[in-house]
Amino acid sequence: MTKADSETLSRDDLALTAAFLIALAATLGALFIGEVLGQMPCTLCWYQRIAMFPLVPILGLSLWRGDGVARAYGLPLALAGLALAAWHSGLYAGFLPAPIVPCTENGPSCSGEAQMILGLPIPYLSAVAFAAILACLIFPKGHHP
Repeated sequence: MTKADSETLSRDDLALTAAFLIALAATLGALFIGEVLGQMPCTLCWYQRIAMFPLVPILGLSLWRGDGVARAYGLPLALAGLALAAWHSGLYAGFLPAPIVPCTENGPSCSGEAQMILGLPIPYLSAVAFAAILACLIFPKGHHP
């Protein structure tokens, strides 16, 4: 193994570790909001959780084994989650013409003050998390000789 190969491997491992930690933080945050704070997620939030939760074992196992399968299995989930989060954020911000149907007054809502984390709405945080995971999985690939 050449020096360039070891630098590329360490850069890939660092990016995979970052993606794993982001997915873990997002998963633990979602569980904390739901189970500890008792705030039930809306339908779109549930779909985003379906995309986020499996990323933790996929990225963690790939990092532990060093086999690189995280991209093959993680990219589709991260892309789907980002698409859902972007749609949800667009609905929340009013950029899309439809009202936030899954976030109703009678059920769980993403539009209340209680749904703000670090001053940002949950759909925005979800979009940032999925985009960061996607960036970690795509960009460090680099050019191998």
